[in-house]
Amino acid sequence: MMIVQFLFHILITLALAYPVFADTEKSDFREVRPGYVYQFPRDFASHDDFRIEWWYYTGNLQEKDSQREFGYQLTFFRVALDPEGKIANPSRWTARQVYFSHLTISDLENEKFYFFERINRKGLGLAGADSEKFEVWNEDWTLKGVGETQLLKAYLEDTGLELRLEPVKPMVVHGKDGISRKGKSEGNASHYYSFTRMATEGVLKVRGRSFEVQGTSWMDREFSSNQLNPGLEGWDWFSLKLNNGTELMLYQLRKKGGGVDAFSSGTYIDEAGRAEHLKLTEFKVTPTQSWTSETTGIVYPAGWTIELPDRKISLTIQPDMEDQELSQLRSINASYWEGSVSTTGTAAGANIQGKGYVELVGYGKPMVEK
Repeated sequence: MMIVQFLFHILITLALAYPVFADTEKSDFREVRPGYVYQFPRDFASHDDFRIEWWYYTGNLQEKDSQREFGYQLTFFRVALDPEGKIANPSRWTARQVYFSHLTISDLENEKFYFFERINRKGLGLAGADSEKFEVWNEDWTLKGVGETQLLKAYLEDTGLELRLEPVKPMVVHGKDGISRKGKSEGNASHYYSFTRMATEGVLKVRGRSFEVQGTSWMDREFSSNQLNPGLEGWDWFSLKLNNGTELMLYQLRKKGGGVDAFSSGTYIDEAGRAEHLKLTEFKVTPTQSWTSETTGIVYPAGWTIELPDRKISLTIQPDMEDQELSQLRSINASYWEGSVSTTGTAAGANIQGKGYVELVGYGKPMVEK
């Protein structure tokens, strides 16, 4: 049994590392193209003809009675290994689709960070994503859409969450012409949409203690086949919910050897939910501090300023706690930092503040090494 698990681990590591940076010309998967027209509820469901996709949730929550603060992340990934049934093996154990999931809880009062992962193939129903309805699962970790409500449930022994999310603002599509570009080559893009502010309530469980919580969440949804180019080492992603009713998503694609790729971009969402695409020339992200992980030795940025001169927005961002690193994961053969943050600043001269999440990928070593 241990040999089987070891071989399956190798298969998953190779499968997850290769697809994101694969050569478009060799792909048997559907490519992202401009002009895509989103259709709902269809596009909540799985897109099995694309190589990779994810359903990504982050949130900033408070205990209802005490206002004690927590952060959380719950993500479901799907990676296709066999786009057209070319693997001849008829066994139900054949790994045509692989699913992995990440769960984190940040206990900000106690400065404790908990992270867990699940890895499974589709065989025997261990994990899956329905291609006709909004339903995703990895063993007993589940995501389900019921009307406009999204239900999350994930526990590992005495820690986890069960949450109910309702959109407060309209869905936002990122990028232009139906695609979010990540590089100059054809197909270096994703179909990418978000619910940037979702009212959230439910239960968090931390080491056996349950907390009734409420707050806000951000839902990201992407599907693609070849979105990043091999000249990149990683990315910095920001999702911020500001108390003036606006939101901001930015991502910086970091190049190997230094510098930021010109296809880095973002989206500004106004109070009414109108989305405006941001080019790299319209914003500037500057790291202000750093933090070194005692577990991995990786040095991450740990504080930033963000400037949007045309919109007269100036922000300072600080992690709510330093150690929010998912270290030495099996599912992606890497470590990354993703955590709850707070922001203060000004918009058109008025003071603003907010909460959100930051993801830092590719520090220590590139996300994919070829």
